[in-house]
Amino acid sequence: MRPLLFALLLTMAPAMAHAQPDGGTWAVPGPVDRFTTDELGNLYVISGNEITLYDRLGKRVAHNSLTLLGPISSIDAFSSLKPMVFSREQGQLAVLDNTLSLLGNATALARQGHPWVSLACAGVQSRFWFFDERDLSLVHVEKDLSPVSSSGRLDQLLGFAPQPTHMEEADGRLYLVDPVHGVLVFDLFATYLRTLPITGAKQVQVRGNMIWAVGPSGLLAYNLRTFTLDQLPWPAATLAAPVLDARLEPGRLYRLTAEGIQVDAVEP
Repeated sequence: MRPLLFALLLTMAPAMAHAQPDGGTWAVPGPVDRFTTDELGNLYVISGNEITLYDRLGKRVAHNSLTLLGPISSIDAFSSLKPMVFSREQGQLAVLDNTLSLLGNATALARQGHPWVSLACAGVQSRFWFFDERDLSLVHVEKDLSPVSSSGRLDQLLGFAPQPTHMEEADGRLYLVDPVHGVLVFDLFATYLRTLPITGAKQVQVRGNMIWAVGPSGLLAYNLRTFTLDQLPWPAATLAAPVLDARLEPGRLYRLTAEGIQVDAVEP
C-alpha cells in the first residue's frame, strides 16, 4: 500500500492554474473558509454564507447565498444529491438539493430541543449526528430530529473532556476528531469503540479503508485494516502557502490554503 500511495502522489501536476480544458489542474481563488467533496469529485466551497458547487473538471455549476442561515460552519456531502449545511452561530441546519437550493426550510435546532449543538453531520437514512457541547455527548437523531441514541457524557466515559473539531459518518461508523486525543470511533448506536492515533488533525476524510488528514509536512494516511499510519509528502513543487485541509477523490487531490483551493489530477 505505501509504495502505491507514494507513486500516486508523485504523479500529481505541480503547478497552480485556473481550470484547464482537460480538467487536469485548476484552482478556486480565495478567500475560502472551508470546503468538502463528494465521491463524484464535486467540490463544495464555503465563504461566509456563500456556497458554490464545481464539478470535477472545475466547471461552476451552482451557487447560493444562504443569508438567513448565517455563516456556514460545516458542510457534509455524505449524500451528493442532498448536502447538509450547519451554522453553529445561528444554531441552524439545512439540507440542499443538487442545485444548492434549500429543501424545505432551515431548522432552528434550539426550537427542536437541541440548543447546544457545536458540530453536526449527516448519516444514513437521512439521519443526523450532533455533538452537544454542554452535555459533552454525541446524539444520533432522525430526520425530524427525534432521538435515536446518545453516547451519554463522554468525559465520564473517556476520562477527559473531548474538544472535537470535526465528525463524519462512514461505513457504519461515526468518526469524531479531537486534535489532542485522536479520532474517536463510535458505532451507529453511539457506542464508543476505540480511539485512533491520529493527532494534530482538525479534519479527516474517511474513504473505504483509509482515513486521510493533513499532517505536519504531508498527507496522513491511516489504514483501517492494518492500523498503520503513514505520512506521505506533498508533490515536490508544493504550494507556497501551508496546506490547511486536503481531500482525495478518484483522480483528484484537493488542497486548501490561505490563497484558495488547488485541485490536481492524480492517477486513478
